[in-house]
Amino acid sequence: MTALATEYDHESNENIAAPAKTRAREVDLYVGQRIRERRTMMGLTQQQMADLIGVTYQQAHKYERGINRVSAGRLYDIGQALGVQTGYFYDGLDSGNKSEVSQHQRMCLELARNFGQINNERHQRALSSLARALVEE
Repeated sequence: MTALATEYDHESNENIAAPAKTRAREVDLYVGQRIRERRTMMGLTQQQMADLIGVTYQQAHKYERGINRVSAGRLYDIGQALGVQTGYFYDGLDSGNKSEVSQHQRMCLELARNFGQINNERHQRALSSLARALVEE
């Protein structure tokens, strides 16, 4: 049965939507979430990633939101651009852990991305020292 197929329930005389369609949507959303997480960890904008994989900004955005399904070849390209194997995007999918990125995780990812964009090494060392000092409090 395909994701678009429906079953006919002979006992209740009703058409039942196949669960495969829902599961496929969940996978699309999960893969998109993992793409976004990795891109953010790498300190790339959607536009930068789009340029690396040869698509428009809008297409990269749709991949990350799970609006458009990512083909196997495109997922390979994304993995190459983000420095991971394609399996990375599926890691944790079957664990039942459907938690979204928490506000704390998002803040940590943003901090890492912004730190990587500081061009002055002295400023990077100062910020790192400040973080260590705050931890010791």
